[in-house]
This record gives sequence, structure tokens and C-alpha cells, in this order.
Amino acid sequence: MSSLPDLAAGPGAAPCFEDLELGQLETGAPALTLTAGHAATHQAILGDRLRLALDAELCERVTGSGRALAHPGLVCDVAIGQSTLLTQRVIGNLFYRGLALRRLPSIGDTLRTTTEVVALRQNSAKPGRAATGLAVLRIRTVDQEGRAVLDFERCAMLPLRDPQGETGHAEEVGAPAAEAGAPELGGALAGWELAAYREAVPGPHFAELAALGEGTRWQCLGADVVSCAPELARLSLNVAFAHHDAAAAGRGARLVYGGHTIGIAAAQLTRALPSLVTILAWHSCDHRGPVFEGDALRSEVELERTEPLAGGGGLAQLRSRVRAERPEGEAEVLDWRLVGAFA
Repeated sequence: MSSLPDLAAGPGAAPCFEDLELGQLETGAPALTLTAGHAATHQAILGDRLRLALDAELCERVTGSGRALAHPGLVCDVAIGQSTLLTQRVIGNLFYRGLALRRLPSIGDTLRTTTEVVALRQNSAKPGRAATGLAVLRIRTVDQEGRAVLDFERCAMLPLRDPQGETGHAEEVGAPAAEAGAPELGGALAGWELAAYREAVPGPHFAELAALGEGTRWQCLGADVVSCAPELARLSLNVAFAHHDAAAAGRGARLVYGGHTIGIAAAQLTRALPSLVTILAWHSCDHRGPVFEGDALRSEVELERTEPLAGGGGLAQLRSRVRAERPEGEAEVLDWRLVGAFA
């Protein structure tokens, strides 16, 4: 018997594409208080090596806070997971846009997320394929004091309940977001002593990266096997069927949550550039293909440009391209353009 969830409508049912409306606001996701347990589990699954999330003494010297920094990947994973009430039937996530950390939460902070439908487009019908549509969601996350943490968009593909249905939705869903620069992103580092980080951690630091110049590339040595996919989905409150139930993915294997792929790319980034202070933003993040449990991921990082911060150090615009290796061959799965802070 198939374990695929049915497409019945009704109160409490996971919505299909035609159930969504422009302006619809979902506020029902549970808030989550970040704990050391979340941090340890996240690190064990993804191999996070960001120093300020691992080294409490260094973190206090740099940030001035007695609480450990929450890894930005953990913060983003929770925000995305809290947004999945509207996308439980997701077939795949196409992209993220304009993700910038307004502040950098610590362990002990509580995250609350609301999700708004801002664009809908029904896909053209294709013979032999289920009818689908694209939903662009605006995700806003705040902490326990109501301070903004994240405000970004993601695009999810969802099935229609009626294979012959016509919704008339045809909004633009692929417009790029404006790219935040040093004046905006640097605010998240207000009060930090980047000089203390520079003194304590081997380089390359910002000055050395700027001297290397645009187009410099690093091949991240060694591939990482994707494991514990449902565990990461559960940790982040992600309720999308395809990330828990292999049958729901319709591909004969469990579809890995996109943030899992990004998290492995981030861990590989910190192996290539171990002096990274933190990740502040994703200018764009495009999923080029699906990732499944057991895939081995390998990435290459490119320096696109650098921008100094007024108080010292600076930002590096980086691009990570990830390929999945599996028995039937290799496939490009991720094109991630991010902003890293360096001392």
C-alpha cells in the first residue's frame, strides 16, 4: 500500500497549490528556543566548524556575550522549518532570495516565524506529469524580544489536487532580490572585536583575501556523505512529507531538505577558509537538482568580491557550487552565493 498522503481538503489538511491565496499569512508554527542540544545535534549532522559557534571563550572575547553564538545555519534551518506548514506537500524547493541576518542569535534565544504567500504561478501542463505550481513565500523571523532576525523569500513547488485544474495564477516568481552590502550587513556585527578574532585565529583574514582578488577559487577536498536527513528535518521543525517519507518524494528515495545540502556546503567552506568569522547573508541559493540520502557532496568556492567594513575587517562575497556523486553519476545540485565576514 502506498504511504503517499492523500490530497483531501479540509480543516487542518496540508494545502495543495490551489488552496493557497496571495497575502495568506501562516502564524501557527511553534516558536523554538535554541539550546546547546540543538547546536550539538546540528553540528554532528553537518560537521559545522565555525569557530564562534564552537569556542565559547573566543566567542565571548569577540562578541562580548557570555552566551555561545548560534550557528547561522541552525538559525536559518529553524526559520525555514517553521515556514513549512504551507509546504508540507512540497515536491522541491527551487531557490532562496535575499536572506540576510539582521542580528545574530545566541544559544538561549527563541525564534518565531511567520510565512506569507507573496506570489503564485501555475506551471505549464506536461504530458505524463502531475500538475504543479510555484509558491513564493516571504519568511519573517523574530526573537523573543520581537527583534528582526530574518526576512527572506523561498520558492516551493507544490502539487495541484485537481490534475486538470486551472488556477489562473501567473505571477513572476524568479526576480532577483537586491543585494545587501556592508552598511546593512555590518550592523549585525556591531560591538564585535574583530581584532581579537584576527589575533587569535590563523588567516587568511580580510586583507589577505582582498589581496588574492576576484576569481580566486578553492577546491574543497573530500566529499561528505549525506546522512541523518529526517533527523535534521525534525530538529528544525520541518514537516514537509518528502523529507520524512521516502514514498512521499515519489523518487524511490528520501528527498533531502535543501538546508541540509547548504549546511554541508557551509561546513566544507569552513574547511577551505577556516578563518571565516560568520555567515551574514545568502544573496541567492538555487537548487539545481535533488539530493538524496547517501549522496556524496563535493564543492568548489569562488571569491567574487570583497568589501571593507568601517570598523575593520570586511565582507567577502563567495560562491559555492556543489555536485552530488552517486552510483549513476554526478549532478550539479547547488549554486549558493553567500556573504562571509572576515576579520
